[in-house]
Amino acid sequence: MRPISQPINIKVLLGDEEHDLVTYKGEYRSLMMLLFDKLYLEDFGECKGVGRCGTCLIEIIDGNSSLESYDRNEETTIMRTGQDATNCRLSCQIPIDDNLNGIKIRVK
Repeated sequence: MRPISQPINIKVLLGDEEHDLVTYKGEYRSLMMLLFDKLYLEDFGECKGVGRCGTCLIEIIDGNSSLESYDRNEETTIMRTGQDATNCRLSCQIPIDDNLNGIKIRVK
């Protein structure tokens, strides 16, 4: 019997609204896909997770320090958007796993 995974709770600030999302490890391939599916964001994740467009940019307000390291060309893409890379990540490069539990982010 396969063990049931624990829920992963994510708080998302989108404009003036705050959303509480619940997901499970592996339910989505990335944080970008979760945000796109649950919040119906237009013009979000235009490169479909390649890490080149910067349209899925988020700011980590409170969360796990393991999310501070960049993957692939992520830092270069963030810098090209004109954003300060401090606390910013491309949500397409963040897998859905236990590191996200309790995180608070802002969609840029």
